Amino acid sequence: MQTFAQRLREEIEYTGLLQKELADRAGIKKRALDMYLGSQASIPPADVAVRLAKVLGVTVEYLVTGERNEELDKHRPFRRLEEDFSALPSDIAKTIEAMVHAIASHK
Repeated sequence: MQTFAQRLREEIEYTGLLQKELADRAGIKKRALDMYLGSQASIPPADVAVRLAKVLGVTVEYLVTGERNEELDKHRPFRRLEEDFSALPSDIAKTIEAMVHAIASHK
């Protein structure tokens, strides 16, 4: 059975974030994140767990228990794509959006 630290580590790898980036986005010190990932594998306070889960796009329940939320998991593969897409200039984003709609309607 996986631990909090193992699930947290897997989610960091899945998102492609650096540990420092996750710590910054969650508003915690990198040293604190190291404690949650380390051999001591302490579980963070609830407010920190919520922030970590939010940045990683998972639920706190998943990080703590391993139980997944089917609704969140359904959209999970597109999360990184959505972040990349929102960083594009609007003219390029509109072109890509039109292409995706054209391909999707071509079924």
